[in-house]
Amino acid sequence: MTKLLLIRHGHVDGIAPERFRGRQDVPLSAQGVQQARGVAQRIAQQYRPVVVYTSPLQRCTETAAAIATAAGVGVQVLGDLIDIDYGDWQWLTRDDVRSRWPDLIERWDRAPHLVRFPNGDSLQDLVARVSNVLRMILDRHARETLVVVGHDSSNRALLLQLLDQPMSSYWRFTQHPCALSDIQVTAHGAKLVTLNDTSHLPA
Repeated sequence: MTKLLLIRHGHVDGIAPERFRGRQDVPLSAQGVQQARGVAQRIAQQYRPVVVYTSPLQRCTETAAAIATAAGVGVQVLGDLIDIDYGDWQWLTRDDVRSRWPDLIERWDRAPHLVRFPNGDSLQDLVARVSNVLRMILDRHARETLVVVGHDSSNRALLLQLLDQPMSSYWRFTQHPCALSDIQVTAHGAKLVTLNDTSHLPA
């Protein structure tokens, strides 16, 4: 059995009020740093990971570094874990986008698998990238525990692949900052043990 601990990075500016962050390389906020410490302590106390994999963006590498230090393991950056490319939407608010692309943002909320962002990614692009990560992880870490630190978007895409769900189910998986999802993968498939657990975070 491979145990995959899926973590979203900690809080950053642009979560509330919401902006389309994407490839905008924002650091953790003070709240995000505290959240990273909380999830790091949880993992160090409850699990025995062998490695932490992370997106290259700063909000993820900072979260991953906290986890790796607490658990006493190394960090490896994987480019394919990077956030979705929102193209012309990047760092705009939902109101900004709605004023310029009203039909497209409605489709993104209703049928995300049918959207390509102007000068950016489609959901299919994201799923293809994280599928590369998933294949590598499962080949490299049979019967081991590992941590993957990613984004709301990349984590949802990984969950879609692990749980054999269609891309139209993208919005069904919530991923809060520094939430922990525990997935066990065997030769018979994946079992979701915990989804979006934030019990280790400060109130």
